Amino acid sequence: MNTRHLASIDAGRPLLGPKALHVDVTNGCNTDCITCWDHSPLLTLGRTTAWKRRRIDAASLEALLDDVLSLGGLEAVVLSGMGEPFTHPGIYAMIEAVKRRGLHLTIITNLVAADPDRILALGVDELLVGVHGATEASYRAFHPSFVGDEWRRLLYALGEFRIAGKRFKHVQVICRTNADELPAMVRFAFEHGASRVNFKLASLRDGTEACRVTGEQRARLEAELVPAARDEARRLGVPTNLDVFARQLAAGGDATAPIADIGCFMGYVYARVTVDGTVLYCCNTEVVVGRLAGGARFRDLWTGVAWNAVRDRMRRGDYLPSCGQCGKVNENVDLGRRFAARYGEARLREVTGRQGAP
Repeated sequence: MNTRHLASIDAGRPLLGPKALHVDVTNGCNTDCITCWDHSPLLTLGRTTAWKRRRIDAASLEALLDDVLSLGGLEAVVLSGMGEPFTHPGIYAMIEAVKRRGLHLTIITNLVAADPDRILALGVDELLVGVHGATEASYRAFHPSFVGDEWRRLLYALGEFRIAGKRFKHVQVICRTNADELPAMVRFAFEHGASRVNFKLASLRDGTEACRVTGEQRARLEAELVPAARDEARRLGVPTNLDVFARQLAAGGDATAPIADIGCFMGYVYARVTVDGTVLYCCNTEVVVGRLAGGARFRDLWTGVAWNAVRDRMRRGDYLPSCGQCGKVNENVDLGRRFAARYGEARLREVTGRQGAP
């Protein structure tokens, strides 16, 4: 990480552009994960067909990349969507556009529609593979629209990567259908050559609360399954974020992140742009800081009034209710540690509105 990003947190204003740019390339998806805020069959009000058909093109992505690069500091790009990026017909041209600029590329995907050979040939640096189960039964319970050979296709792709010596991360969003499989998920990651497995307690709303872990499951996770998964991870040498996941469980209720104890640093290192050009402060779709419309440029929004207002609010520790379900909790924990190592714990408390905290 560029030390000027940490200096930006200290200063309270960006000294260069974001380290990571997250771009949604499509709203369309090939499944309906039960925890998803956009495609879940549990939603009380689903998205429209017109919304699901929206996507960007490679030329728009290239223009955005060059705009952000002009600020300095950009190191990494994340391609995802409120749908599945590999359903986009232009996804491989977009991959080429990112790699041609020498940027680290991560794609968030369920892998079912992906071509493993092209991913390897184009030099994709990282995949965050949404698995959400350790068995075919829990996988299908999490993805109810998958009724064909999707599990086999997932395993095939993971096998191709392992044969090629390419290790990617697994993501396991934990809800009622898979909460009993934590140790098995660690074993699955080991067996399929994952570089790491990240666990996340499902953030739920608008009807998806129906798949929240039960009180009994939460108690078992805390008392038995997280410790057992830790033991498996140590035994097999699989890196995990189980320490962060344990903090998510401890938050209790609807919360999935004790954000007041962690702090938010996304405003100095990260930005997300949706398919319609909406620019988000973080991954939270409620925190809009501008729109790329009518000639508006990312570089002007990044240093503009709206973005700085949110930075100031986070710096005071004045979090939004939705911050309790922070989707960037792992990144915030890591940035907090890095900042404290450089500037000290007392300064960390100051820049997260906790001056009086012990």
